[in-house]
Amino acid sequence: MNKIMSLEKAVKTFVHDGDSLSIGGCTTNRKPYALVREIIRQGRKNLYLHGAASGGEADMLIGADCCTAYINSYCANSGYSNVSRRYRKYVEEGKILLEDYSLDVHAALYHGAALGFPFIAVKHMLGSDLVDQVGISEEVRAKHPKLPPKKYMIGTNPFDPEDILCYIPVPDIDVALIHVQKAAPDGTCRIEGAVFNDLDMALGARHVIISCEEIVTEEEIRREPDRNQISCLIPDAIVHAPYGAHPSQVSNYYDYDREYLRYYDKVGKDDALYEEFLNEWVRGPKDHFAYLEKLGIRRLLSLNVRKGLNFSVPQNEED
Repeated sequence: MNKIMSLEKAVKTFVHDGDSLSIGGCTTNRKPYALVREIIRQGRKNLYLHGAASGGEADMLIGADCCTAYINSYCANSGYSNVSRRYRKYVEEGKILLEDYSLDVHAALYHGAALGFPFIAVKHMLGSDLVDQVGISEEVRAKHPKLPPKKYMIGTNPFDPEDILCYIPVPDIDVALIHVQKAAPDGTCRIEGAVFNDLDMALGARHVIISCEEIVTEEEIRREPDRNQISCLIPDAIVHAPYGAHPSQVSNYYDYDREYLRYYDKVGKDDALYEEFLNEWVRGPKDHFAYLEKLGIRRLLSLNVRKGLNFSVPQNEED
């Protein structure tokens, strides 16, 4: 079955207003920015965004007024902003609902979703403010069917009544967005480098959209099946999007764009500048390839990693 689809069609088909959304990658690593920009261009609203180690991709959806709630552990472009600017502003001003977990618990939640569990039992958050002070009230949750009725329950271990556990409902994900290096038309995917929570997100979501740097034949990707992580049974759409994770990095392909991330941090501090940024870099280009044309071939090629190093070398360092 051929699952190749245009970026525009994939988002239009599988991402709807009010959906719960999870995004793969980690902070500035392998983030599906092309998919995120298309969601903004298509004007999706009232999304319930599930993160973990999130970065500018989540911040951009929040800053474009696409999100109602953010279920999160961390949100920053590491090295360029301690806390993502739009995310912080929207939380401080009460413009978005925030639920906060620890990073290790979030990873366990995605794994629980992948296994089909209704909840997980942990000890990580016991005794912390993440249990008692940070989160969405039950009263507010009752107004949002996409949210579980409670953040957690404290109870005893059924096998040891003296053992206290924190029970947490697993995320109910409508759509997972994941960027990979290689994908075949049938949906088989290969991630090079760290996988993060991506496989669990894919297994736990109702629908999965994969953007990729390269589309390769099924024969080629199956020559080394041990290097593939996502089965052809899982994705709903395969989108060819070279440099689709820009400005984040993609192992063996390109480095993160330092200048872009500095610029993003600057515009994120100011409402007017941020709106100008969205109009110029997100809503302005009609599609992903128009975005790449705006960036320019010289800039894109300068980000390509050097073999054996897996990071780019700035031009001034080569001279």
